[in-house]
Amino acid sequence: MISRIDLRGDALPEGGALRDLLPRAEFDVEAALEKVRPICEAVHHRGDAALIDYAEKFDGVALDQVRVPAAALTRALEELDPAVRAALEESIRRARIVHREQRRAEHTTQVVPGGTVTEKWVPVQRVGLYAPGGRSVYPSSVIMNAVPAQEAGVESIALASPPQKEHGGLPHPTILAACALLGVDEVYAAGGAQAVAMFAHGTESCAPANMVTGPGNIWVAAAKRYFTGRIGIDTEAGPTEIAVLADDTADPVHIAADLISQAEHDPLAAAVLVTDSTDLAEAVEKELEPQVAATRHVDDRIVPALRGRQSAIVLVDGLEEGLRVVDAYGAEHLEIQTADAAAVARRVRNAGAIFVGPWAPVSLGDYCAGSNHVLPTGGCACHSSGLSVQSFLRGIHIVDYTRDALAEVAHHVVTLAEAEDLPAHGAAIKARFGWKVPQR
Repeated sequence: MISRIDLRGDALPEGGALRDLLPRAEFDVEAALEKVRPICEAVHHRGDAALIDYAEKFDGVALDQVRVPAAALTRALEELDPAVRAALEESIRRARIVHREQRRAEHTTQVVPGGTVTEKWVPVQRVGLYAPGGRSVYPSSVIMNAVPAQEAGVESIALASPPQKEHGGLPHPTILAACALLGVDEVYAAGGAQAVAMFAHGTESCAPANMVTGPGNIWVAAAKRYFTGRIGIDTEAGPTEIAVLADDTADPVHIAADLISQAEHDPLAAAVLVTDSTDLAEAVEKELEPQVAATRHVDDRIVPALRGRQSAIVLVDGLEEGLRVVDAYGAEHLEIQTADAAAVARRVRNAGAIFVGPWAPVSLGDYCAGSNHVLPTGGCACHSSGLSVQSFLRGIHIVDYTRDALAEVAHHVVTLAEAEDLPAHGAAIKARFGWKVPQR
């Protein structure tokens, strides 16, 4: 059901050569870019009319308007299963605890007497959030996007989620209920690239946003790339990934369950076990069969994901080699199931989020750990972070110098300006002190 990659024996290669040996899903955003281009341009030029046309074409629904009425949000919350409401409220509470601690304070540094640099943190003014609604419905993604934006102090928050034919053209009611719980009352029935275009350009009903965040399919990722520079984005989210670094102390039942838990997202989802124990590898392989048979989404998601080129059991010589492999892989989610797992986790450099030991599975982080589950995929964890309050803040330096403080360093500024052949830069300093400015 899942392949093996044996990296034992020979010395592991360095850098890109090691990354190339590891499993990864094919996810060609560049090819998708050409297909989303006309969609994005249509929304730019036709606004809501284009969104309504695409809702009929892609989602099979006939919309009268794109914005979700306030009454629909209220109704969705009133009709929400009490147990689901309680779980969402606890998820929100824990996420707020963690993200509130991420706020940054303004800080002033005195560089010299009379010369200071202050760094202030200013939230993005308006953000468009995206909540997927394809194979699965993700009210948890509403929480993971909205909470850090709110804790950052974003003034205007809107959310888009695909219209659902079975729900009268509205987004899924659990999505709407989550919005109501969070106080997000500007919601649009729009999915895919067209939703990103709506936030990027604005339409008759939706004002343009400064930033778009949230996971989605390849069309959402391609639209984010298309609009990069016009709007800020969190990341071009690819298929979800789990990597597990484990030794012979790990429980194969837990590992098999965790690999399956990510495989059920999508046929392109990646499930990777890195271990130096052949006994554990064999036990996990045996355990996968009955656990897969006992769950849902088997033929359309789990089996294709586990059998795909993106999933594998990677055998290594030892823990040191295992750490090198998981750092090269840079997983969205990385579980450490080893002896002294906390110490091992501290040594990992590249991961979107790290889950320590047998009692911190990825599923906990998806919903109720308090951490954020909007994380870098496709190896991007080697240079990017998951969504946080910081994602919605901009650092601005405020430079405040007195005359004396500028005078003290003026000659250095002039020297460097002339070294870069930018004499006007130096002249801007000289003009303040009556120094002679050379004429051209």
